[in-house]
Amino acid sequence: MSRWIGPIVVAVLAALAGWYITLAATPTVIMDLAWERLATQAGYNRMAHTPLVVAERQAIVRPSPDLAYSICSFDLTKGPLEVMANPVPDHYWSLTVFDSVTNVAFVESDRDSKGAPIRIVLATADQAVAKGARKVIMPDAKGVALIRVLLKNRGEIGAVDTFRKKSFCRPLKASS
Repeated sequence: MSRWIGPIVVAVLAALAGWYITLAATPTVIMDLAWERLATQAGYNRMAHTPLVVAERQAIVRPSPDLAYSICSFDLTKGPLEVMANPVPDHYWSLTVFDSVTNVAFVESDRDSKGAPIRIVLATADQAVAKGARKVIMPDAKGVALIRVLLKNRGEIGAVDTFRKKSFCRPLKASS
């Protein structure tokens, strides 16, 4: 029996190491794939106002067909990014910012903003932004900003697009 203790301990340690590595690496791998896939729609640091989801056209697994999505894959290596979510009257809408390992770095909805636009600046800790700007410090340079608008029915997408297409993400202009 004592000759089995060593191999059992090694097997348990290997299983724990494999479990931990998988747990630690999975969010990074998932977000890297999503970031690349979403960036193909509009590039980096630009908002893409995607058409309604259908089964044949899904950039992300299991998107909701009741939501209109606007997506910005961002890269802050060249500087901060301004993000503005325009209100969509009489609809629930939200802005969520995810970091490079799928953590939510920022979230706010129409209920929080009381129908006003949400305007933030995404930056790393070492990047300066103008005084008074609503700075959201990102732990690293890559991530995704996602605006979701809940539709009452799919036929109203044209009216909703009028409002959501005023939302944007763009590199922050340097102050002079």
